[in-house]
Amino acid sequence: MQSPAVNVMVKAARLGGNVLLRHINRLDALNVVQKQRMDYASEVDADAEKVIVKELRRAYPDYGVLGEESGHQPGRQGRFQWVIDPLDGTSNYLRGFPHYCVSIALVDNGEPIDAVIFDPLRNELFTASRGAGAVLNDKKIRVADRKDLAGTVVGTGFPPRERARAGAQLKCVDSLLVQAEDVRRTGSAALDLAYVACGRLDAYFEAGVKAWDIAAGVLLVREAGGRICDFRGAGTPRLDERGPEARQIIAANVKVADELQKLVVNTGYAAAFN
Repeated sequence: MQSPAVNVMVKAARLGGNVLLRHINRLDALNVVQKQRMDYASEVDADAEKVIVKELRRAYPDYGVLGEESGHQPGRQGRFQWVIDPLDGTSNYLRGFPHYCVSIALVDNGEPIDAVIFDPLRNELFTASRGAGAVLNDKKIRVADRKDLAGTVVGTGFPPRERARAGAQLKCVDSLLVQAEDVRRTGSAALDLAYVACGRLDAYFEAGVKAWDIAAGVLLVREAGGRICDFRGAGTPRLDERGPEARQIIAANVKVADELQKLVVNTGYAAAFN
């Protein structure tokens, strides 16, 4: 049975999603700022995060917040924290490319215990609570049952802040395509993880992801029977402000995750982060 917190998170995610939908016909009029090289945010990101945080704090006023737009806001209850990406896939959104979502996780000392990822365009709601499984629109989901990398469809990303390692990543992708059917680059780490959880993608790997990009998706994949690790095969570090600034992640079922992790090492991509 999913946690009572998930009901609050769902309401907050839908409110945030409504903000995104209200602005999709006036994208040219939005105020956009460049946070880093080729890394953008708009007034919609900030507005969506405000309504999400307001709703979460209405029910849980003592919890802290780690938001992509507002940063870290400590709570009186230091153990629990909301980790929020109000618009994962901002670049897609600003171009009218229809693939983005709201991502909310509740973490307990850096470990996600409840998760919601909401795609407002498709009205798809992914939810999970630790020990209770993962759900898409009230239907239980599981990771794909692949035996190895042969014939897989794998998601990845090419984040601007990791372009110095692009050569190593492309070498890895080149080797991967010898076995995999194809590679997808969708522009939303949260949705990539949700798609692994429900079997639309067989695996996903990326470097340079932030806590808010992956916190909800990590729990979804775990609760759908998948494995999460970094490029060295270790578990993910804390998914709050006390963890590393950027992380590496591999997500798939156990067999495919093991093979993908070995490929990342053998092609030298993991070594690029020494």
